[in-house]
Amino acid sequence: MTDTQVFYDDVGVGDQIPTLTVAVDETQLFFFSAATYNGHRIHYDKDWASSEGYDDVVVQGPLQAALLARALGDWIGGRGRLVSFSVQNRAVAYAGQLLTFAGEVTGKRLSDNGSGLVDLDIVGRRDDTVLMPGTATVELPRRGTP
Repeated sequence: MTDTQVFYDDVGVGDQIPTLTVAVDETQLFFFSAATYNGHRIHYDKDWASSEGYDDVVVQGPLQAALLARALGDWIGGRGRLVSFSVQNRAVAYAGQLLTFAGEVTGKRLSDNGSGLVDLDIVGRRDDTVLMPGTATVELPRRGTP
């Protein structure tokens, strides 16, 4: 998590947000399934996952989305706000694999009330495989505003 606030004035098209790298373990998968009432055994039972054709227990799509949102939240800081967030789950990730969550600024504009809006292409990956592409818009504070 960043200890400094990012400001609308300091962001440009093409800027990259800091990459979040995570290896989700089986315990996290189990607890996420419990917290989200997802009883599908492919997320916590290796034998069951294997019987359904998977190589290992599967990282939940909503967990991947939450990690992508966390990367955005870490970047926008305490005064930033997530305005919109849309993703698609495109590929399978397994427990223990290194996953990266990142984004690139694609546009910026001022809203009708003068707040700074920043559009991003966001993505979750496993190596070169795109797991979860998406888009987001965040509101960032402008310098000199409370």
